[in-house]
Amino acid sequence: MPIHVALLRGINVSGQKLIKMAELKRMFEAMGLERVQTYIQSGNVLFASAAEEEAQEPLHVRIEREIERVFGFQVPVVVRTIRDLERVIGQCPFPADSLAEGESLYVALLTQPPTEEGIQRLLACSRETDEYRLARDEVYILCRQGLGKSMFSNNFLEKKLKVAATTRNWQTMNKLAALGRALELEASSALPPGI
Repeated sequence: MPIHVALLRGINVSGQKLIKMAELKRMFEAMGLERVQTYIQSGNVLFASAAEEEAQEPLHVRIEREIERVFGFQVPVVVRTIRDLERVIGQCPFPADSLAEGESLYVALLTQPPTEEGIQRLLACSRETDEYRLARDEVYILCRQGLGKSMFSNNFLEKKLKVAATTRNWQTMNKLAALGRALELEASSALPPGI
């Protein structure tokens, strides 16, 4: 079964939409998802899901609906496979390993590719202290003075692109990919010989 990561938008921020990771993990397990593992409090959940389950209804829709049922509020969810995360990491247009002091790198993962109108609205925005690159369904953001001083916040991107998004820092993206690879190895070593 492929390993996925669900990235929840805007939970456990400023006392809003509070979800304990243990409760979130139990919810995923109750949905029949396997090898569930959470990473930090911002809503990152790794799990295995059979391909036939995904064909019935998109995973993000199932997860969003279950979060609303269990926790009582709506949370946009972006779901990517570990291969998707590795692609995002591998195609980073910025030199992630040689950031200057004070610089930080983020990736905003979009729920879907933006329209051409949304792309044009974003392309009309620039700032000397920040750089960004739009790729398929993510935006790479290089903040020269940190995300707190950047105009390219998650809310800003959603407003310009008219697409829900959730943003993670570069370290979190790499950690999630590493955890996903470890889950894949664990799953493959648990298979009976010859399978």
